[in-house]
Amino acid sequence: MLTPTEITAATIKTGKVKANLPWWKMILLGIFAGMFIALAGVGATFGNLYGGKIAGACIFTAGLAMVVVAGSELFTGNNLMVMALFDRKIKFHQLLKNWLLVFFGNFLGALLVASIATVSGTFDSVADTVVATATAKVNLGFFEALLKGIMCNFLVCIAVWMATAASTVTGKIAAVFLPIMLFVLCGFEHSIANMFYIPTGIITGTVYGIPAPTITEFLLNNLLPVALGNIIGGAVLVASGYYLAYHSKNTK
Repeated sequence: MLTPTEITAATIKTGKVKANLPWWKMILLGIFAGMFIALAGVGATFGNLYGGKIAGACIFTAGLAMVVVAGSELFTGNNLMVMALFDRKIKFHQLLKNWLLVFFGNFLGALLVASIATVSGTFDSVADTVVATATAKVNLGFFEALLKGIMCNFLVCIAVWMATAASTVTGKIAAVFLPIMLFVLCGFEHSIANMFYIPTGIITGTVYGIPAPTITEFLLNNLLPVALGNIIGGAVLVASGYYLAYHSKNTK
C-alpha cells in the first residue's frame, strides 16, 4: 500500500486530472456516480427494512465501491481536490467548476434512479418507509444537518483516501467498506445520497397520496446544510489536515 505521503502526492495528481476534464465528462461521470450512490440507496432501503440497520449500512458501501472502481466523479470525494489547489496545481475557478458540474451530474444521476425505481413500482411494498425517511431528513434542524454532513464526508473522504492507498480492486473495495458502513450506521448525512432519498420520498408520496416533503424543504432544510457540512468535513478537515501533515515539497 501507499504511505500517507504517497497518498497525498497521488491525490494531488488526481485532483489536477479531474480539474482538467472536459465539462461534459464532468457531468457524464457525475451522472454515473449519482446513479451508483442512488442504486446503493435502493438496496440499503430494503436492507434496512428486512435485515436491520447494519445490513442496510453494509449494502450502501456498494455505492462508493462502484464510484472508486468503475471510475466516476463524486462531489463529496472530489472535496479532496483542495489538496491540488493548495499545491498550486489547479486554480480556484477550476476547482469550483468541477464541484458545480459534478454536483449537477450527481443530481441528475440520482434523480434518474429515483424516478425509474419509483415509477417501476420498486417501492410499492415500502412506500410508507420511503416517505418517512425523506420526511425525517427534511425535519432535521439546520445545525444538526450541517454537523451530520461534516461527519459524513469526513468518513467518505477517509474512505477515498484509504482506497487510494490500495493497488488492487479487492483492496480498494475493502478500504471503502468500513468508513462508509460507519457513516450510514451512525445516521450521518450525505448530500448525494439525499438527492436520491428525498426526491424518492417526494415522488412516492405523490404517486401513493402520502403526505411528503416539498421540493423547497428538500433544498433548503436538507441539501443546503448537508452540502455545506460535506465540504467542511471533506475539504477543510480531511484534505487540509492531511495536506498539512503529509505534503512533501518534492510532490510533482
